[in-house]
Amino acid sequence: MMEIPTGGQMLWKLEGGDRVLHLRHNDSEPWRYYEEFPEYALPDPQGFSKGIATFLALLKKDWTAIKS
Repeated sequence: MMEIPTGGQMLWKLEGGDRVLHLRHNDSEPWRYYEEFPEYALPDPQGFSKGIATFLALLKKDWTAIKS
């Protein structure tokens, strides 16, 4: 994972029955699928929600989890 800015936002959205992580840097940006940020995306363990590894890494960088 490359240098990550702090203070972004994360949201879990349901897609096809699965929870998938979406990201944005601030309130003025639209939510984007986490894999649209290849510089942040990490591979997920098998059987976990898409984006869980990225979610945990971004929490350590002071990103905020928004309730959906």
